[in-house]
Parts: sequence; C-alpha cells; structure tokens
Amino acid sequence: MNAAVIVFPGSNRERDVAFALELVSGRKPALVWHADTQLPPGTDLVVLPGGFSYGDYLRCGAIAARAAIMEAVRAHAARGGLVLGICNGFQILCEAGLLPGVLMRNKDRRFACKVAHLKVERTDTPFTRAYAPGQVIAIPCAHGEGNYIADRKTLEKIEGNGLVAFRYCSAAGEVGPAFNHNGSTNSIAGIFSPKLNVLGMMPHPENHVDARLGPTDGRGLFAGLVDALVKAA
Repeated sequence: MNAAVIVFPGSNRERDVAFALELVSGRKPALVWHADTQLPPGTDLVVLPGGFSYGDYLRCGAIAARAAIMEAVRAHAARGGLVLGICNGFQILCEAGLLPGVLMRNKDRRFACKVAHLKVERTDTPFTRAYAPGQVIAIPCAHGEGNYIADRKTLEKIEGNGLVAFRYCSAAGEVGPAFNHNGSTNSIAGIFSPKLNVLGMMPHPENHVDARLGPTDGRGLFAGLVDALVKAA
C-alpha cells in the first residue's frame, strides 16, 4: 500500500498515523507538505491527520482546505482513490467539500479527551471490512470541535444511503444522548462519501494499533485498507 500523509502547519498526528500505517502495511508512508502540488506517483491512500492546522484560525480546517495540495487530493478522490481524514482531517474534508456538513464546538464547549465507544455501522467498505457489523470498538478522542452538524436534506441523504461509518455509543452498543459526548447529530462519529472511498471520522484509530502500548481496536481500520488494496491489485 502506497500511502501519503498530508502535513499542514499545526498538524500534530502525522507521525502517529505514519507509525500505524507502517506497522500494519510494512511500508513507510510519504509525508507530503501542504504547499506541494502533487501526490507521490502510485499513491493508493491519502490521509489527512489530526492536529490544529493553521491554529484553527477562521474555522477548523478552513485554511487547510484551500492549501495547494488539496487540488491533488480532490483529483485523487474523484478517480476513486482512498482518502481518510481523522479529527482535524475530517474538518478539512468537510471544508474542502469532499464530505458534507460541518464540525462545530462540542455541546458543552469543552475539549474532549477520552476513549469513546463507536458502533460500526457498515462493513462493506475498504475502511471497515476488518470489523463485524454492529461491532463496538474503543477509540481515543481529542477534539474541541467534534459536533457534526448538517442540514435536514443532507442528513436524510447520509442516513438514507447508509453513509454513516461510526456512531458514538455505550460499551454495550447502545446509541443515545448519554453516550454522545460532543452532541453530534444522530451520534455521528464518522461518515463516508457516496462512493465510499472517502472517510472522515473524529476519533483517532491510529492511537489504538499497537498491543505494546495498549488496546488495538483501531488496527482493524488500517488492516482493512491494506487488505482491500491487496485484493484490488
């Protein structure tokens, strides 16, 4: 798997993602600077990592979405290439128009740093194929603007077309306001693009991949991507 991790001023999770990708795939990803205009030849997967691109000025991800490299990312996605946005990366994907909706301030106006339980909504995608339908996974969160919001028609399309990837839930898989720490509409923690080749999610799967460091619930996401690309080769 040839992966490219985009680095913006203020990114702080690019090396975590690079570690996870290399651990699972055995190949080092390329770190691509935001001012570049092209992705490395043969790129299969583009990852927009977490952090605080441009200090979250204006709106989270708004400036990064207009970086030079994003034209190449859009073209990659349009060709059916895989794109993963994590936390600030999810915010950037929304600001760039690659995913609908917007991420707003958490409902309690406080930064959330915790392990959240997520219910896997579908498993017929390159990102989630390693999980079981309805499986509950524990993934760390670290965000102040993780409250996913979209207009009624957009939400109807997302729900009607099965584009929700993960929902916040209890350890037993119960979905409801009590387990939705940031107030996201419909407890949404991640969504797919209509072609299922772009995923944006607020929690950080890259931080739960190595058994030497703790839980490994996030490893399945990266393992699924590797498996999907191997089978597609």
